[in-house]
Amino acid sequence: MDLFEKCRKFTRAAEARAAGFYPYFIPLEDTEGTVVVIKGKRMIMIGSNNYLGLTTHPKVRQAAIDAIRRYGTSCTGSRFLNGNLALHDKLERDLAQFIGKEAGLVFSTGMQTNLGTISALVGRDEFVITDRDDHASIIDGCRLSFGEMKRFKHNDMAHLEQVLQSCGDQGKLVVVDGVFSMGGDIAPLPEITRLCAQYGARLMVDDAHSLGVLAGGHGTAAHFGLTDKADLVMGTFSKSFASLGGVIVGDAQVIDYIKHTARALIFSASMSPANAAAVVAALEVIQEEPERVVRLQAIGDRMRTSYRELGFNTGNSQTPIIPIVIGDDMKTIAFWRALFDAGIYCNPVIPPAVAPNQSLLRTSYMATHTDAQLDRVLETFAAVGKQLDIIS
Repeated sequence: MDLFEKCRKFTRAAEARAAGFYPYFIPLEDTEGTVVVIKGKRMIMIGSNNYLGLTTHPKVRQAAIDAIRRYGTSCTGSRFLNGNLALHDKLERDLAQFIGKEAGLVFSTGMQTNLGTISALVGRDEFVITDRDDHASIIDGCRLSFGEMKRFKHNDMAHLEQVLQSCGDQGKLVVVDGVFSMGGDIAPLPEITRLCAQYGARLMVDDAHSLGVLAGGHGTAAHFGLTDKADLVMGTFSKSFASLGGVIVGDAQVIDYIKHTARALIFSASMSPANAAAVVAALEVIQEEPERVVRLQAIGDRMRTSYRELGFNTGNSQTPIIPIVIGDDMKTIAFWRALFDAGIYCNPVIPPAVAPNQSLLRTSYMATHTDAQLDRVLETFAAVGKQLDIIS
């Protein structure tokens, strides 16, 4: 059979485009953070991970511009060879100090951070244990390792304990999202750290959606006062840090081992100067303007409460990531389209990205959303929800 035969049989995307219900790869002509322009139409953005609204912050913008003027547009090589800037080293030190660990290591993307870290650490006859709702980058990192991957039911501590017991005395790494990217719920780190200590497992927390969001921006472990119990903390720069890249922080010896064994780092070009400088500046803004994190939390609380009062199902959200669980795939897409036509941009999520009959609209908020924008969002959701018989 021709290798490309499966490509020719893949028609779902073309059918959705033809019907006018294709919600992906929509080109943004302009973006101001909370407002984007699509085909000349201004829309309120509630589908972005720009949690602190720093992509348009003057200090962050200027830092990226200054870095291009000084270093050019690219390092054109791996950090192992010619691509390591003093700027990368500074960023690692600053982030490790901010999160509360000895050392850090920055990768060119968040995806590469998980791929490189997990595959470097977990070897033959060892185990990597993940929550079933963990991000795809964690799952792929496990697949690249030579160890055995085991999974436990989402936030189910009894099941995690069973899995840990089944691994015996072999090396074990538990990897969990700090804040889950679809549900907006927080991993129960107090229980997870207790079980890891009891069964001799190491813990890695993916704080892609937690850094800049929880505990003054310091992340999930800090939220629970457990920074010393999380062996490794991973973060991405494409969300609160208004850039592109990722970081892993932990004990200096562990980070040095990852630095010299992670293929995703060794065989990739380093972060561009502009991206690295933007993160340095964003980190400074987070510390200089703590009111942004406070505002973000207040918005999350307000929107969760308001959606629930309207009759929407917001799952177990505890953060500014708020799912609107619809269930039915077609109703979810219809809801998305009606919102889109009304000038509200959010993200429809259907299987296999979520479990069957759990299709949802993923909404997420920024510290820079105005009260007037949030009012309009709620009014539009209420009108469309009633129109589609999702709320009464």
